[in-house]
Amino acid sequence: MQQYLKVWRQLGIKRQIIVIAATGAMFFAILAMARMTTAPSMTLLYAGLESSAAGDVVRSLEQRGVAFDVRGGSIFVDSKERDQLRLTLASEGLPSNGNRGYELLDQLTGFGTTSQMFDAAYWRAKEGELARTIVANPQISMARVHIASTGSNPFQRGITPKASVSVTPYGDTISPAQAKAVRYLVASAVAGLAPEDVAVIDANGALIGATEDTAPTVGGDDKAQVLRDRVQRLLEARVGFGNAVVEVSVDTVTESEAIRERRFDPDGRVAISSDTEESTRTAEGIGGGDVTVASNLPDQEGGDDTNRSSSQNSETRERINYEVSETEREVIRAPGAIKRLSVAVLVNETAVITDAGEAITQPRAAEELEALRELVSSAVGFDAERGDIITIKSMALQSVAPSGTVAGTSLLDGFDVDLLSAIQMLVLAVVTLILGLFVIRPVFTRQPQTTPALSAPQEADGPTPKVPGTERSNLPSVIEAEDMGPPDASGTFDAEGDLSQPLGLPGQTADPVERLRSLIGERQDETVEILRGWLEEKEERV
Repeated sequence: MQQYLKVWRQLGIKRQIIVIAATGAMFFAILAMARMTTAPSMTLLYAGLESSAAGDVVRSLEQRGVAFDVRGGSIFVDSKERDQLRLTLASEGLPSNGNRGYELLDQLTGFGTTSQMFDAAYWRAKEGELARTIVANPQISMARVHIASTGSNPFQRGITPKASVSVTPYGDTISPAQAKAVRYLVASAVAGLAPEDVAVIDANGALIGATEDTAPTVGGDDKAQVLRDRVQRLLEARVGFGNAVVEVSVDTVTESEAIRERRFDPDGRVAISSDTEESTRTAEGIGGGDVTVASNLPDQEGGDDTNRSSSQNSETRERINYEVSETEREVIRAPGAIKRLSVAVLVNETAVITDAGEAITQPRAAEELEALRELVSSAVGFDAERGDIITIKSMALQSVAPSGTVAGTSLLDGFDVDLLSAIQMLVLAVVTLILGLFVIRPVFTRQPQTTPALSAPQEADGPTPKVPGTERSNLPSVIEAEDMGPPDASGTFDAEGDLSQPLGLPGQTADPVERLRSLIGERQDETVEILRGWLEEKEERV
C-alpha cells in the first residue's frame, strides 16, 4: 500500500487527473456490460393494435408484473416469456381489437332494458361477431362492420337492410375475390340482406370488387399452364428433372354463342282427345189442296189425308285431336373452349461413355421420341381434326451452374444468441481493454528519472576520486522528469554516470559557475558529503 501511495505522490497533477478519468471510464464500461448481460432480450409481442386494445394488453402486463417496453405502436417483452404471454392473453380474449360480440347481450338485464336498447345491443353484437370472423383471415389485420338495419317496426315495408365493411390488410391489397367472399359472409349472416347491398372498403378508402364490374374474359393461359405441368411431370419421370422443357399454346374461343332449335315429326302422331256427335231429323207434311180453316184445325177433321208426306235424316260426326312430336334444343357455347392446341417439347440428349472413357452426348432414338409423342398426345387430348400440333426434338441443353451459396449449419445455430447484444458487449469489452492496457497501466508502470551524482572537479595529476555511496542508483534525492529536461539537452553523462558536462536547469544562467553555486545551495547535504570524501581521500594519500 505504501508503494502505491509513493507512486501516486510522485505523479503530477495532470497524470493524476488522467488516472482518475480512465478509472471512472472503466468502471462505467464494466457496469454497462454487466447491465447488458443481465438485461432481458426484448422481442415483439403485438404491433398495430388499436389504442383501446393496446391499453388492455399493457394493463394486463402490469398486473402480472411483467417487464415490457412500448415503442410507438408496438409492445416488446422478454423473448423467453413471449409465447407464454400470448397464450395467456389469448385465453382472456386479449387483444380484443375493439370488437365485442354476443357477450354484450350478457350485460343486459330484464329490468330497465327497452326494446330499442336491446335492438341496438343486438346489432352491435352482430357487427362484432362478423368483424371477428373477418379478422380470422390471416391476410386481414383489422375489420369494422356497420349494418343499417330496419329495426323491429312492423309498419316499415319495402326497406331492405344494407351493410358496409372496412378492412385493413397486413401488407398486400385485398383482391376482388376476397371482397366478394366478405360480402357473401355478411349477407348470409343478416336476414334479408343481399350481397349486392354490402360495400367493402379498403384502408385507402377505395371500393373493392364493385358489383358493376364486368366479368373477366376467359383466356387459355390457365389451361396452358395445367397442360404444361401435366406434360412436364410426365416427361421428367422418364428423362429426369431438368432434362425437358415444355411449352403449350392454347387458342380458345372468345365469343359466346346460343343456338335454339325446334323440330316437328309428322310421322309421330299421338291422339290426345276424341269427340263423336250424332244427330237425327224427322219431318212430315201434307201436299196439294186448298188451304182452309178446316185444314188448320188440330184434329185435322177438316183436312184431307190424301196428300200427306214425311222425311227422316240421320247425321254422325267424329273429331280426333292429335299431338305432333316436337323436339326443342338450345345450345349455349361459352367462351373458353379450345380451338387449337400446340405443344413444343425439348428433350435433353443422353450421355454415353465411349470406349476411351470419355462422356459424350447423343440424340435420343427415334423410337423413344415416338413413344414420348404418344404419351404427350394422350396427356393433352390431341385432336388432329382440330388442327393440333405436337413437336418433340432431342437436343443438348446448356448446363447452368447454380447460383447462390450452399446452406450449412454452424455451432452458433444451436444457441439462442442475440447478435446485436453480442456486438454491443464486444465493443464495450474492447473499450475496457484499451483503457486498461494503454492508459492506466503505462501511467502506473512509468518510473521517474533520477539525477546523477555531482562529480568532483577533475585534477590534472590523477583520476577523479569517487565518493562512496554517490552512485546514481543510491542518490538520496529524486528529481522528477518534468522538472529536468533530457540529459542530452544541456548536459551529458559519462559511462560511469558522472556529469561530464554541466546540466542546464530551468531558471538558471548559462554560466557553469553560477549553475554549480545554485546546485550547492539547493543540495547542501550532498555537497558536504562530497567535500568530506575528498578531504578523507587526500589525508590517506599523505
